[in-house]
Amino acid sequence: MWGKLDTELGRYLLSMCAIVPMLGMLFYMIYQHELKQLHDTADGVRQMMAQAIGLGFMKVFAALVVVTAIVTWWIVLTHKSRQVAQEESNRQTQALNEQAQALRHEIESHQRTDEALQQAKRTADLANQAKSRYISAISHELRTPLNSIIGYAQLLDEDEGVPAHRKQAVSVIRRGGDHLLSLIEGTLDIARIESGKLTLDVKPMRFQECVQQIVRMFELQAAGKGLIFRHEVNGSIPDVVRADEKRMRQVLINTLGNAVKFTSAGQVMFRMSYAREMAVFEVEDTGPGIAAHEIAQIFEPFARGSAVSSTAGGGTGLGLTIGKMLTDLMGGEMTVHSKVATADDATSGTLFRIRLFLPEVRAAVAERELPRVVRIGYAGQRRTVLVVDNEEVDRDLLVKVLAPLGFDVRCAASGHECLSMLDECRTDAVLMDLAMPGIDGWETIRRMRAGGVNHTPVAIVSANAFDRGLDNDVNIAPGDFVLKPVRKSELLDWLGRALALEWLHAPLPELQSPSYDKSADSSFVYPAEARLKALDELIQLGYFRGIVKLLDDIDAESPECASFIAHLRNLARQFQLDAMTGVVRKARDARIGP
Repeated sequence: MWGKLDTELGRYLLSMCAIVPMLGMLFYMIYQHELKQLHDTADGVRQMMAQAIGLGFMKVFAALVVVTAIVTWWIVLTHKSRQVAQEESNRQTQALNEQAQALRHEIESHQRTDEALQQAKRTADLANQAKSRYISAISHELRTPLNSIIGYAQLLDEDEGVPAHRKQAVSVIRRGGDHLLSLIEGTLDIARIESGKLTLDVKPMRFQECVQQIVRMFELQAAGKGLIFRHEVNGSIPDVVRADEKRMRQVLINTLGNAVKFTSAGQVMFRMSYAREMAVFEVEDTGPGIAAHEIAQIFEPFARGSAVSSTAGGGTGLGLTIGKMLTDLMGGEMTVHSKVATADDATSGTLFRIRLFLPEVRAAVAERELPRVVRIGYAGQRRTVLVVDNEEVDRDLLVKVLAPLGFDVRCAASGHECLSMLDECRTDAVLMDLAMPGIDGWETIRRMRAGGVNHTPVAIVSANAFDRGLDNDVNIAPGDFVLKPVRKSELLDWLGRALALEWLHAPLPELQSPSYDKSADSSFVYPAEARLKALDELIQLGYFRGIVKLLDDIDAESPECASFIAHLRNLARQFQLDAMTGVVRKARDARIGP
């Protein structure tokens, strides 16, 4: 029953059932009171007045009942409206609370995610720092022995008393050392770029001249392998642009070098266009190509495609990685498109496209590369150079480099010994190593400056490559840093600047590049197919003595092949096995015919 009465109409009827009897009782009491006031009145008049009063009270009662009914219904509806509004308000409040709670959960979730990301970033930063420290330590450990290998190889290479056949061995040692050094430098470049420590040296450069030098370089390399090298220029190319010449050369040389190295037959095409200060370089080859699933990893360090891995054994796997990272650092773009030969289509090849922003410079004059010369001494009084290094081999190497040029070279094995020698004698320049027992190179320089030795130029000669770009409190600029393995020209350039030397020099003989006459193919007489096949197999094995012996045998039995054999001997003396492979396979193709 209460469920039925607990409605608007039920409440209204209950209210009216309570109010109407109360009103009736009230009017009845008033009516009885009025009748008592008439007890002194005559019966006839009293009866008439009682009827009139009763009728009046009935009218007023009826009117009040109507008004009460209306007011009661309004009150019931108002109460219901307030109840509905309260329920709606409660629902909205509950919904807002639920939304607020969900928002708090979301905020907490974001906070946990941010904390996880920050932790991951800190972990990645720590891992990156650990990697940089590891690379720096490995670089130092590798550069120290390489300093002796490459340094003495340079001295032997310049020694006229070394027999020709020994110079060839020295050249092999030097190239091997340079290959290891390029691997170290490549790894360091990647570490510097990833850590944001590699800065670009942007200045006016001779653009046309730079491109022509690169083209001439790879024309010789491609010709040595029996490849066709084509060069196309679309539109006009500015003489001078603003760029980091060293890094731009590095990008182009790495890309072109890969194309020539991994192309065994066919051609390499180098196209260039320039418009609206945007240079576009395209390097297209007819090599084995890169599979579609390997293109995504081709720019990863030490990554090499399966197709190219079977065609050439050299390379560090860092060229494209460094080229892509340097291109991105210069604000450019490097893309690759490749095609692998299939059973239906035998054509293959790869196209690299490089876009670089190179604004033209009309008013500035770019520095021109000076011709290479051999320095045999300097004019003026004898200069004293103090070499500070705890490694005896490295000290002796610098003595052998500087003493023949007229320098008075003195050596110190530690920082303390260096400070003692500076107090005892006059020194014009100091070559300081960093990693030494006792006090290191930085502390030694600080004590030198504190002791009043402020004007003596100091160069850091160290294998700690990462210290080169770091700020220091002894005013050692990056230009005063000579990395091990020490390049003789770099060291002498620093001494020339620091001591204002006037060098005495003799012209450097022309570098002997592997010569190859593009028209010589028509005059070559090739030996028999069996001999060419045997020669190809020996080249693939890298058996140098077997190659030389087989060339001698072919020369003895087929004198008409003398020019062909002479060309192969020239390549063999320079250990250019890839070039020999290209020449021999081209000869086999010509021998077999279409």
